This record gives sequence, structure tokens and C-alpha cells, in this order.
Amino acid sequence: MSKDPYSVLGVSKDASDADIKKAYRRIAKECHPDLKPGDAEAEERFKAAAAAYDLLKDAEKRARFDRGEIDASGQEKPQQQYYRDHAEVAGNPYRAGPNFGDQPDMSDIFSEFMRGRGQGGFGQREAYEFHAPGRNRNYTLQISFLDAVYGASQKLTLPDGDRVEVKIPAGITDGQTIRLRGKGDSGMGEGAPGDALVTVSVAPHPLFQREGHDIRITLPISLDEAILGGKVPAPTIDGKVNVTVPPGTSSGRTLRLRGKGVKKRGSTDRGDQLVELTVVMPKEIDGDLKQFMETWRDAHGYDPRAGMPS
Repeated sequence: MSKDPYSVLGVSKDASDADIKKAYRRIAKECHPDLKPGDAEAEERFKAAAAAYDLLKDAEKRARFDRGEIDASGQEKPQQQYYRDHAEVAGNPYRAGPNFGDQPDMSDIFSEFMRGRGQGGFGQREAYEFHAPGRNRNYTLQISFLDAVYGASQKLTLPDGDRVEVKIPAGITDGQTIRLRGKGDSGMGEGAPGDALVTVSVAPHPLFQREGHDIRITLPISLDEAILGGKVPAPTIDGKVNVTVPPGTSSGRTLRLRGKGVKKRGSTDRGDQLVELTVVMPKEIDGDLKQFMETWRDAHGYDPRAGMPS
């Protein structure tokens, strides 16, 4: 990302953290690929907003960007050095005199430099050749909840326009980094190229929440299902299954579905799915239900708060 992150999110440089988060959420709702599949322009805007938010939500990175120490992609900015910074150093044989016109011609300087090389003034070849590895580049890639669970491949566009494939391992978690060898900046001389460091951001799911290798959902059940029990359908990351609700179930009771969670790295074992039950009352209490409950309460009423401290 080369664009100014403030401009990408449409906020001012003195925007609060809350304003920055609000702007990112607005763009995410408008341009998320799940909401606009196939819309390349919306996808690019969403990616740019995600990268901008990733930089600005970090107080230290934001401060360094504002001071000009890093660029919009979070990379260190090279320190600019000018000839004049060194020309006035004492002992410099090419130090400028009091008048600008007294400065030697730069072609003379380089001619003397080359003569020194030809006469062996700089020693062996290795003495003046410079080799250095290329810098690493940092990127942010947002993936869906299920892609994080099962693994996937996504394309990442580099600043030079090159598109590389990022292989996402199954079970990756939010904030983990994938290293793409040799996809960073080119090295100097015979130095190896740097790497691309891709930090993964996992989008939330409307139903599933991840707890380590376990998956948690909240499953609504009706009043009669809670009282009488029975089989009710429940979504899992593998599809719907029927779960058994015990008679007399209260809200908050949790059922465990073995092996329905996230695959453990380096193993065929999986975590579990935790199904937290919540009793949902009917939208309208009709006369039959009201009359039945009044009769039942007179004969079987109980206090669920008994024993609580006053």
C-alpha cells in the first residue's frame, strides 16, 4: 500500500482512535468481498482500508508514520544523504572552500576515485564491493473465518504489481505471520532478496467463535424444547447436525460435540464444538399458555433464586 492511510480511510491526521476504527468498519461493511463477490474495485478498496487501519490502530506505528520514519506500508524510510552533508567534514580532501566557485568539479573527484582503483589504492576487489541482503516487506491479508479453519490460498498483490500466491495453513490464528521467501526488496550486489512477511487478519463469523481449537456457538431453543427435551438441528463448521437437548434444560447449558472443532497442527485430531443453549420465549404469550402456567404455578411454583445472598 503506497497511499496515505489517512486518505484511504477518509479521516484527518488528528482523528481519534475511535474515528479511525469507525471509518474502517464503514468501508468494511461497504466493500467486504463476502458482500460484493467479484467486485475487484471494492475488494481493492477493502484491502487498502484494512492495511491502513492495521498501521493507524498501532499507536507506535502511527507516531512513526507521522514523523516520516516509516512509509504507508510500515517499511523503514531510507535516510537521505546529500553530498553537502559530507563536503564540510574536516579532513575531506574535497571540502568546499569559502566560495562556492572554489568547489572542485565532481568529474575530477570521480576520475581520481577511478584512478585509485586502477592503481590498487583500494586493495582487492572485495574491499570496495558492497553486498547486503534486501529489506523485508510487511503486508496484511484478511481471510475468512472458515479459510483460517480449513486453510486456503489467496493472491497478494505486491507494490511492483506482481501477484503471489499465499498458502494459508489450516488452523492459522488471527495475527500470525506467513513468510514468503525472496519476495521482499532486492539485495545489493550479491545479497539475497528480503522476504515478504504477511500478517493474517481473520474476519469474524456471524455464528462461530473460536477458542483455541474449539468452536463455540449459541443455539436458541424454544420453551417446549427446553422443558420436554428432544433433537434439534445445530450448525457446525462441517454442516448441520442434530443435537440432543436434555429435558429441563436452562439457558447457559453447554453441550460438547467431540471432534467438530479445528484441526490440530501436525495431527489428525480436532478440537470440539461447544453448543451453548439459550431459551427463547415466544413472541406472544397466548391465552392457553398463560392459563396453563398460572395453574401450574399454583401447584408447582418454585424459587430459582433461593440461596442467593440478599
